[in-house]
Order: sequence, then structure tokens, then C-alpha cells
Amino acid sequence: MMEWISRMLIPLTVGYIISFGLISRRPVFDDFLDGAKEGMQIVVGVLPSLLGLMTAAGVLRSSGFMDALGDVLAVPAARIHFPAELVPITLVRLVSNSAATGLLLDLFKTEGPDSPVGMAASVMLCSTETVFYCISIYFGSVQVSKTRYTIPGAFVATAVGIWAAVALCC
Repeated sequence: MMEWISRMLIPLTVGYIISFGLISRRPVFDDFLDGAKEGMQIVVGVLPSLLGLMTAAGVLRSSGFMDALGDVLAVPAARIHFPAELVPITLVRLVSNSAATGLLLDLFKTEGPDSPVGMAASVMLCSTETVFYCISIYFGSVQVSKTRYTIPGAFVATAVGIWAAVALCC
């Protein structure tokens, strides 16, 4: 039953949207085109922030800065029983999901995916967010400049996700 529902969900959704448009006498295709145009304008507005974040994450990872920072933070991390192998992933995750995934795959090669550190890293990537990426994309797309409690709240949520990953897996 669940497999059938999964296969039928997209066709049913599309059918619902088209039916709703026909019943309410809306020009569905014109609405779609207007939405696509608006989406492209948002992409153009957000692209500089996205390119800057992706470039910065790539430069930090390629330069070895993240490894050096991980080595420096390994001692304080050990004091709070945080695996030193997770420090670079934790820092990169705040900026870039793809870079954090690359570090995760490197961790899998050295530690293994079924190791406690590998499982903690997997849970951590699933239960945290790319804070700076999301804030720059979402707030940048609607020109919000004052984030107020968003950044502290995002850091608290990320810290809870990291703590839960380490507590559950290590």
C-alpha cells in the first residue's frame, strides 16, 4: 500500500493542482510561468552569496586550514569528550553541505562508516543545518538584513544536533 501511495503521490499532486486551477478558472500554465520567472529572479539575486560561500568553503578545505584548525581544537574537544575527527566536519557544516559531505566520505575511508565516529558524523549531518548558507540564501532572497534571533537560534539547534549525534553514537 505504501509503495503504491509513493508512486502515485506526484501524479495525484499534479492532477490536484490542474483540477484546482480548472475549477477556479485560473490560467494554470500562466501562473506556472510567472512563478518560474520569479524563481529565476531570486536565483539571480542570491547567486553572488552562493558563489561566495561555495568558494570560501572550497578555499578553506583545499588550503588545509580546516585540518590545522581541527588539530588546534582537538585538545579542547577531547576535554569535553568530543571526537577530534568530527571537528572539521562540524565547522564546515555551518557553511557548506557538499564540503561537509566530502569530509564525511574522507572520514569513512579512515574510520569506516560503521565506526562510532562514522555513525556520529552521519547523524550529525542529518540533524544539523548549514546555518550560514541558509541564512544567506533565505534572508538574501527576500532582502532581510536584520536576522535578530535567527543566528543564535540556529547555533543552539546545531549544537543540540551535534550533542545528540555524539551522545547517541560515541
